[in-house]
Order: sequence, then structure tokens, then C-alpha cells
Amino acid sequence: MNLPNKLTILRTILIPFFLVALLWERVPYGNWIALFIFAVASITDMLDGKIARKYNLVTNFGKFMDPLADKLLVSSAMIAFVELGRIPCWIVIVIIAREFIISGFRLVAADNGIVIAAGIWGKIKTAEQMVMICILIADFGSIFPSAVQTISIFENILIYAALILTIVSLLDYLLHNKGVLSETTK
Repeated sequence: MNLPNKLTILRTILIPFFLVALLWERVPYGNWIALFIFAVASITDMLDGKIARKYNLVTNFGKFMDPLADKLLVSSAMIAFVELGRIPCWIVIVIIAREFIISGFRLVAADNGIVIAAGIWGKIKTAEQMVMICILIADFGSIFPSAVQTISIFENILIYAALILTIVSLLDYLLHNKGVLSETTK
């Protein structure tokens, strides 16, 4: 088991601890602990890929588990935000549905020997989602009650930006790789 794969496993193991800190009210400073755990998990996401490519440590396990761990981390956070009343359920459904669609699309492509790399819109979407999740975890409205309306507007802008980027990145993947589906029907 190489270092990038260990980082991917660590990211997956951190998810339940993140959720407990975020959702269980009895955890003192739970939001800040959750934010720290999420930040560490996000950093492992960045590091594992860079290390794997730089030192030629790319494995089939990593190709499978890395994107799965990412989707589990982000989906868990967003579902928790629905529970906490910080994000509408329908937005989370759209965002998670995009992940299923892209994953399925990549499986079809891989079955035909085609590798679909992450596009620029997908990378922007991921970065914006990470920022949004961090801001929602921090829950600045509870810290600065006098600014709660301004903070709420900012959070809503981040949420809807994530939604728009999710849709744009989905369309980008489909448009740039539309031949994948037609090739599978031949």
C-alpha cells in the first residue's frame, strides 16, 4: 500500500469523525473540529493525486478509491447540511446526481478504453464546493449574530454558485465527450 492510497484511505476514515463533530451537538466546538477534519481530508485529496503522479504511484485501487472518497466526503457534508437546515435538499440532489452521472459516464468510457480526465469546469466546481462547505461548517452567523443577514446572503451565493458550476461542469463533460456514448452502441 503506497502513500497516495494511504491518504485516500485516511480521507475515507475521517468522514465519520467529521460527521460526528458536525452533527452531534454534545461535541464541544463541533463546527471547528469538523472544519479542521474537513480541511485535513481535503488536503489529502490534493496530496494523494500529486504524489501518485509525481512518483508514478498510480494504482487501480487509487483510480477507483480516490474519486469515490472525494464523492463520499462532499456528499456526506452536503447531506449533513440538509439535516442542519443550511442547504435545500433539492440542490444536494442535483449535485449528487451530477456525480453519479459523471461516474457512470466515466465507467462507460473506461469500458471502451477511453480515459476522461477532469475538465477545468469540474476542477472549478470542486474548489468552489470545498470553499462553500468550509464556510457552511464554520457557521459564521452563529458567531456574528448582528451580521447574520449578510452572512446568509454570502452563503446563499456560494450555494447557488456551486449549483450552477455543477450543471456547467456536467454539460461540459457531456459535450466534450459525447462520442463516448455513441461509440458504445456500435
